[in-house]
Amino acid sequence: FVGVQSEVTWRSRTTCVCLPRPAERSGEDVDIILARLKNVKAFEKFHPNLLQQICLCGFYECLEKGITLYRQGDIGTSWYAVLSGSLDVKVSETANHQDAVTICTLGIGTAFGESILDNTPRHATIVTREFCELLRIEQREFKSLWEKYRQCMAGLLAPPYGVMESGPNNDSECWIPSEKILRAGKVLRSAILSRASHMIRDRKYHLKTYRCSCCARARLRVWRVLPRARDAEASDQELHFQDKYLFYRFLDDEQEDAPPPTEEEKKESDEELQDTLLFLSQIGPDAHMRVILRKSPGQRTVDDLEIVYEELLHIKALSHLSTTVKRELAGVLIFESHAKAGTVLFNQGEEGTSWYIILKGSVNVVIYGKGVVCTLHEGDDFGKLALVNDAPRAASIVLREDNCHFLRVDKEDFNRILRDVEANTVRLKEHQQDVLVLEKSPSSGRTSNHSGASTHYKYTVMSGTPEKILEHFLETMRLDSHFPDADPALDDFVLMHCVFLPNGQLCPMLMHCTYHAQGSQGSEQEKLDYALSNKRRVIRLVLHWASLYGDHLQEEEASLAFLEEFYVTVSDDSRLISALKEDLPELEKIVKHNSDDAKSSQKKHKVLLRQFSMGDERLQKRQPIRSNDEILFKVYCSDHTYTTIRVPVAAPVREVIAAAADKLGSAEDLLLVSLSSAGGEKDKVVLKPNDVSVFSTLGINGRLFVCPRNQLDSLTALPEQEGPTAASFGTFELMSSKDLAYQMTVYDWELFHCVHEHELVYHTFGRQTFRKTTANLDLFLRRFNEVQLWVITEVCLCNQLGKRVQLLKKFIKIAAHCKEYKNLNSFFAIIMGMSNPAVSRLSQTWEKLPSKFKKFYGEFESLMDPSRNHRAYRLTVAKLDPPIIPFMPLLIKADDCQHRADSEILPQPTIQ
Repeated sequence: FVGVQSEVTWRSRTTCVCLPRPAERSGEDVDIILARLKNVKAFEKFHPNLLQQICLCGFYECLEKGITLYRQGDIGTSWYAVLSGSLDVKVSETANHQDAVTICTLGIGTAFGESILDNTPRHATIVTREFCELLRIEQREFKSLWEKYRQCMAGLLAPPYGVMESGPNNDSECWIPSEKILRAGKVLRSAILSRASHMIRDRKYHLKTYRCSCCARARLRVWRVLPRARDAEASDQELHFQDKYLFYRFLDDEQEDAPPPTEEEKKESDEELQDTLLFLSQIGPDAHMRVILRKSPGQRTVDDLEIVYEELLHIKALSHLSTTVKRELAGVLIFESHAKAGTVLFNQGEEGTSWYIILKGSVNVVIYGKGVVCTLHEGDDFGKLALVNDAPRAASIVLREDNCHFLRVDKEDFNRILRDVEANTVRLKEHQQDVLVLEKSPSSGRTSNHSGASTHYKYTVMSGTPEKILEHFLETMRLDSHFPDADPALDDFVLMHCVFLPNGQLCPMLMHCTYHAQGSQGSEQEKLDYALSNKRRVIRLVLHWASLYGDHLQEEEASLAFLEEFYVTVSDDSRLISALKEDLPELEKIVKHNSDDAKSSQKKHKVLLRQFSMGDERLQKRQPIRSNDEILFKVYCSDHTYTTIRVPVAAPVREVIAAAADKLGSAEDLLLVSLSSAGGEKDKVVLKPNDVSVFSTLGINGRLFVCPRNQLDSLTALPEQEGPTAASFGTFELMSSKDLAYQMTVYDWELFHCVHEHELVYHTFGRQTFRKTTANLDLFLRRFNEVQLWVITEVCLCNQLGKRVQLLKKFIKIAAHCKEYKNLNSFFAIIMGMSNPAVSRLSQTWEKLPSKFKKFYGEFESLMDPSRNHRAYRLTVAKLDPPIIPFMPLLIKADDCQHRADSEILPQPTIQ
């Protein structure tokens, strides 16, 4: 029997002695053992005489990680108590132990093995999940103790699954249920007893009876919300749950003769059931994540790893890490939580043993002599520096609030991942400098080590110079594949190259450096084959590039000239190389389309007269706005007179000022000012000379003013900027909520459809860098503000309580239909408008709102929860099939955060 020692060393913080066999123990030996057992939770309430007997007959065992103590079906010979460490409890439906499922973990102070009292086979397999110290009592002695001290020991026979106590080497969660969770449990218990009372009944576990509910054959719809069964579909057929080996017990059933719910309690529970199910369904995914993260790495399934990996994609501290590293982390991350503020996670000067990521809560960073130097919040990380440098902790970490959750990576796993990443990294150097860095990774995202199939690998670009990255993509491009199935990294390069390799540099490089490249080694035939393959790859890349840019190519004369020159060159080569004729028709079609459109736009510029106004012309079919389109716009003076100027949409501020000065006949040094409706000092923004596309970035009631610097303080808002003075509820209350939502969705879709991917790039990295407009994106973002402020305005301008209640009901209905149409932009705009303090403070109005609508609003509002990087929103979107109109302000925020994270790690001159 592995791990058993007849004479062992009893470990203690203060004493280390050799334990003789029970019959040979002296009084001093017994005193040492007794002192240790008094500190074990399982023995806190034991009579001193019982503890004395345990000291005389107990054996000490120390077991390494991964040791099987006994298997399911074995006949028991001993009873155990956990002194340190933890063990997994595994159950199998079959005789095959490989099918066993881990159903819980036993921690410090728990006891197990009481089946020896009635000689029944073991009901589970017990495996150590880390180094463990156990107290073992053999069957004969345990039966004797049981007969003599039955009342005192009865508490130990309750199944203590999931009960963990903090110890020196055991980081664990001390979780105290909130009032909300307690109420949810009460409502759920009442619902089960009312609808399927047979599910909660007495069940015998060894020598004790428990009142609990099993979810193995649940037919009740409420079981959909149980954490590990959240994906089950409720139907009339039998359901199969991952947690079917577990029994769920309610706190009310802990009391003997717990009374059934009264009629009044049943009625209250029925009213609250939907809210309860919603609440439990929201906390269910987090509970599922914690269950996975508490498993040992070897026990996590492929699906488990994928769930963890998907969460890691949205953690700020990991945003700069490669996909390979994130997948490695998914297998080793450990969940850790602490209940009380003020808990010291580690002290300055201690050895670094782990890297931490804050999942929930915040911590203070404390340095001796300086106090709190900063505070870290959700998504931040700490503790990595000590691991990288193998140095002591540079600061102490103290919990700033209660109930903080962390993800932890231990030093051994951290170092292994670093070694693996470096081992799988290929670096191409020129003149002792890295010019291309590739990382080896599985070609498929989800791989299983248990399958017999071989794993295919690919090399992903991590960083490099623009020239080498382009060379790599061309060399690895498959000529037998089509672009819809192309490498996503190539798509990213084609979309993002404007950031580090503008078209003015890319086009000459494609023409002169790559298309005409010749092989330098091999036979003449091999050189010809290399040249042909290279030309075909460049053609395919140019087709992909032109397809992605679309009509935006017409804004750049150099790009159009390149396309025409490239087409002529390929056409000439195709007369000698017939293999090039395959892609020639598509290339000709793209060149002809762009040339014709460019000539048409040169003859007649599109002048935007109404794209930015607020009138009925919105009903017109909207067309995308281009940077070379022109706009007629009013620019106001300090005396509220105005002049109308005509400039390109993407014109910089200095050009707008020059046009206004020319119309006004002014020779003064003028400023261009954006002024909102409030007109205060904070609402005046002096625009910078290099700012572009300023017309589309104005607020809903914003206006452009031009004035000398000495008149800046005297600028006041126009009367029209004050907004409406009367509500329009009388007009739209007669309209169908569904029709309104539909028309809003049609209009929002037109706006969204006009937004090009490059506008997101320009917005993130700064439109002034590219001298390009983001007008389509700006208008779509402004649409969100329009809807939000429309809701606030209508409610606040309505002076009758009854009509305000009807307004809230109307907006909740419209929001519900927008969600049904997958128009998340207007859906969130309406809900955020209703949650604005100007509306939410109307307590009398909300009190009059029917409970049905309050429930709908509560459900909708919960989707705006920003915690865990807006996890509620992400889960909602994941369940929707495209097409979807996204919540664009949130996406813009995410892009900006990602850009800030990337800007800290981009090496120069290479691109990452």
